[in-house]
Amino acid sequence: MSDTTRNPASTTREERFEHGLKILDQVDGEAGHRVVDALSDINPELGHQIIAWAFGDIYDRPGLAARDRQLVTLGMLTALGGCETQLEVHVNASLNVGLSPDQIVEALLHSAVYCGIPKAMNASLVAKKVFGERGLLPVGGRAETGTAAA
Repeated sequence: MSDTTRNPASTTREERFEHGLKILDQVDGEAGHRVVDALSDINPELGHQIIAWAFGDIYDRPGLAARDRQLVTLGMLTALGGCETQLEVHVNASLNVGLSPDQIVEALLHSAVYCGIPKAMNASLVAKKVFGERGLLPVGGRAETGTAAA
């Protein structure tokens, strides 16, 4: 991510897109490109805005580190529900920016308190798919029982 604040108004549409593409590559990699490519024959302007605005202007702001942005994104996509395709991309992105599988699982567990168990479970199953594809299963140790060891 860049260390300087950009002024989107002072750049051209193409410059914003190129900058956003660099950020997309750093965060989402190939998964992000697949999402944008899927829009090319139905809504290419949405694909452009995802790259130029969401990644180039918003994602690259200096106020939060990339890993923190991903934690927020995981929580919001979990809360929304029905965002499994985007959640899959962002679980991958979370790994790409340095979150561990254990940290991702902990964030999804935490979301159960605020979003509900069904949404947290759906998000966890998406994470399981991504972790499996990346050879990261099983994650963590045994479940905590809340009892002290004797």
